[in-house]
Amino acid sequence: MSTEPGLGDTPEADEGEGTTAGGTAGAGDLTTGASGSPTAGADSGGHVDDGGADGARDGEVTPGSAEAAGSTEAAGSGSGDGAAAAGAGGSGDGGGTAQPSEAAAELAAQRVERERIARRKAEKTGPVESGSKLSGKAADLLAAIRAVEGGEKPAAAVFGDPEPAPRRAAPAPEPVRRPQPAAPAAVAPATETVAAVRRVLADGGAPESLAPQAAALGQGADVLLREDPWQLLRVSGVRPDQADGFARALLGAECGPDDERRGRALTGWLLEQAALAGHTALEMPALVAALAQRAVPDPDAAVQSALTEGEALVFQDALDPGAPEPEDDEEERPVRVLVGLERYAMAEESLADGLARLVNSLAKDAPQPWDAVAAATSGGAAELARAVAGHGLVLHTGGEAARAEPAALLAAARAAGLRAFAATHAPGGLRQPTAAPGGGAEAVGTVAGLLTGAEGPGRDAEGALDLDLLIVLDAPQLDVESAAMVVEALPDGARLVLSGDPAVLWSAGPGRVFADLLAARVCPQIASRTPDPGPLGELVSGIGVGELLQVDAPGKEVVIVPVRDAGEAVHRTVQLVADSVPRAIGVPAEQTVVITPGHGGAAGTRALNTALKERLNPGPGRFGGFDPGDRIAYSPAPGRTVPGRVVKADGDGLHLSCAGGPVTVPREHVEQSVRHGWALTAHQAAGGRWPAAVVVLPGDAAQSLSRPWVYTAFSRAERHLSVVHGVEQALPRAVAETLPKPRTTRLPLLLTTQVPTAG
Repeated sequence: MSTEPGLGDTPEADEGEGTTAGGTAGAGDLTTGASGSPTAGADSGGHVDDGGADGARDGEVTPGSAEAAGSTEAAGSGSGDGAAAAGAGGSGDGGGTAQPSEAAAELAAQRVERERIARRKAEKTGPVESGSKLSGKAADLLAAIRAVEGGEKPAAAVFGDPEPAPRRAAPAPEPVRRPQPAAPAAVAPATETVAAVRRVLADGGAPESLAPQAAALGQGADVLLREDPWQLLRVSGVRPDQADGFARALLGAECGPDDERRGRALTGWLLEQAALAGHTALEMPALVAALAQRAVPDPDAAVQSALTEGEALVFQDALDPGAPEPEDDEEERPVRVLVGLERYAMAEESLADGLARLVNSLAKDAPQPWDAVAAATSGGAAELARAVAGHGLVLHTGGEAARAEPAALLAAARAAGLRAFAATHAPGGLRQPTAAPGGGAEAVGTVAGLLTGAEGPGRDAEGALDLDLLIVLDAPQLDVESAAMVVEALPDGARLVLSGDPAVLWSAGPGRVFADLLAARVCPQIASRTPDPGPLGELVSGIGVGELLQVDAPGKEVVIVPVRDAGEAVHRTVQLVADSVPRAIGVPAEQTVVITPGHGGAAGTRALNTALKERLNPGPGRFGGFDPGDRIAYSPAPGRTVPGRVVKADGDGLHLSCAGGPVTVPREHVEQSVRHGWALTAHQAAGGRWPAAVVVLPGDAAQSLSRPWVYTAFSRAERHLSVVHGVEQALPRAVAETLPKPRTTRLPLLLTTQVPTAG
């Protein structure tokens, strides 16, 4: 094994697997060129990391896979350390703070937007008459849909079981993937409610530390839990076996696997776990099979009970919406039956409605300012500007270098007097100069800041964003709820540009909005021809098409560091960040990010951050393991990670500096929303870029790798990439063969029925 010049000694490879400086390698190793560039190969990896939804994780509910659907308890919950499962901790009594947190403000804005969406849906005259030629079970299901829409009970014939007895309506589910607690202080559970819930948890043998989260079920949560112990599944991190034990302790002989309450709660829980894996709905066979694996004797009846209580919705989507109606009255039109949670169904339908509104509300003649914008740009930016001039929705694809094109469009639009704004997934995400005429820092913000009103132009009298043009970068990171809120907030006649790299990981939240829009072809698509430069650009571009190329890297832009095991991977990572990269590349430790497939394991983010803190900022960790100067990753909401540093800690909480601004995290929220941030997962790093990146691939990560994961991780580096490599041929095989796991969504069908396909 060669020693990389200036980067310290690299570990010796196992005998017979050495890598020569000239560029050839034995089996099971990467070839090292002038600076250690990887060589192509082939494999198939498997599950995904990340506390997010790169694809199917262990236990994911996958359409058509009953076994996977039945084992979702292994899935993580959200983007923090994950809420404690029953048996792991909670967070105090939930006393409110004087000032609502950033997360509280964001959730409040989301609630307002959802109410607005609901009002828009209520204005519709009624369901479109369709399905008149259906018969049998498909017709019964359609009747059930319409009965639920009309506020009636669906017919028992849908699943062939008696109608369940009426029961006391339960509060709306608390989403599993949302960090807890996340509500403003004004609606925090009362101390008396928390105390009452704590007593119920103690009686059922559940950790009393879950009381603040369980109290968020609403007023009378203690009574609800005694009447229906399986409602504990609505608390983030609680698994079905734990809820079963809680129910047995409270109900005694009354408790059984055939309990209607259990089947209904498990239906909702499985749908929430599916959302964690990225699905907005599940196909009926997958859901029924998952319930059967959970020892539900009559899965069909359990689904019907959830539909009756309004805890889930059923949809019947034509497999070929463009096909003509069957001429024979006896012939059934092929359909697929989906079940989903109302919040995601409403978001997906609202998104489709809003996109159709933007496409159809634009005046046919391009006004003079847009002609000026097109004339003021050149190259790919001019092509993008011409498309925007005549269309309300435009998709723009390309790599990192292609960001210059929407940046130029933004500057030209503002110079022409148009109200234009660019929103990114992460702070500083535009990464292009905006000092051109009409540009400026005030023209760029984050999607979250735009929706909460903390950034951007504000709202007009009708509550719409005061904009003529909105450019959303990192569009693949938009989940269906965020996308719906963005689109609903735009006024009629506004232009929306969704720009992003389709090769990166999809959103951490449910949906695959950008990919669905690209597939639906309902608007112009501008593909940038601007390549990413240098050896890193060549390497990442090859990964995007399934090839792990050997690239010449004379400036040590790419270096491979082979390791034998996870312990050595941690040691080499610390050495690279603290010593080798600063000395040989000139990038200080604070400008280097470490990326690894998951949070757990011997070389996950927890282990790496512990080792990096000990080397870079040792301290006693007096406040929840944190000290002033610690590098952190703050997750104010699911799917969002903001890098920052700890400033201090006091009675108000943990004081952070994130994206140049102060953030105070109340002490009871720290465990759920703040991690050490020297090492991140690829989902946490998505949307950001650093001068140097160290990607850690320990041997046990082989099944976590996929082409989008590798592409996202490697493309976070601007100047230098080190790969701490212990997965042998699993890396090139994952790049060549392992595509993202499919997600079940309804957006393509909804768009097809409302917006004609673009020519």
